[in-house]
Amino acid sequence: MNVSRIAFAGGVAASTVLLLAGTASAHVSVQPQGEAAKGGYATVNFKVPNERDNASTVKLEVNFPTDHPLASVSPQPVAGWKIEVTKSKLAKPLEVHGKKINEAVSKVTWTADDSGIEPGFFQQFPLSVGQLPEDADQLVFKALQTYSNKEVVRWIEEPTEGGEEPESPAPVLALTAPAADAHGATAADDKSGETEKAKETTASSDDASSSGTDSTARVLGIVGIVVGVAGVAFGVLAGRRRSA
Repeated sequence: MNVSRIAFAGGVAASTVLLLAGTASAHVSVQPQGEAAKGGYATVNFKVPNERDNASTVKLEVNFPTDHPLASVSPQPVAGWKIEVTKSKLAKPLEVHGKKINEAVSKVTWTADDSGIEPGFFQQFPLSVGQLPEDADQLVFKALQTYSNKEVVRWIEEPTEGGEEPESPAPVLALTAPAADAHGATAADDKSGETEKAKETTASSDDASSSGTDSTARVLGIVGIVVGVAGVAFGVLAGRRRSA
């Protein structure tokens, strides 16, 4: 009986821990497809779960960081959602690929055309973003999630290093080390170099193949001559024996 009670209590405790963990992690988050390298471009997904049993998520507003503005933001169409991109003038212009940019995206808003994200479901909202800053390790996006019952959840609390996760944490995009081709040679140059190397390799292979073919032909020719000479000699000897 005691063993059964202990097992039951342990099961309840484990279930409670899992339930609380699921609740704590069910918030708006952002993750890259692959890596988000400093100084480069990336495709990111804002993942939005529905945390309510009696309402649907019908709107998502994502505010972009002002300390590290992004000049290029392109949303991917999402079925059943309207997308609005808001731009603002920059206090300090950005220089991207030799051009000065005076404005950058400050907010992207998705609004549901129909039922939105129903209870028990989640939705991902993809964006192509860049150029990512080289002097930051992460980007913080403050988000507002609106439900069909007019409730608004503000995911705007910035996490602190070494601290506990806030109750309503803002989505944070972690940036990785810059790619090898982020400075100096471009990807196109790399591809061009690879093409030239491929051509050289092909040419070398062709030369080797041609050389091998010529050598084989010479060997076969010599063998043929030897066989021919041997055949003639055999014929002469056979004739002499018959004559004798």
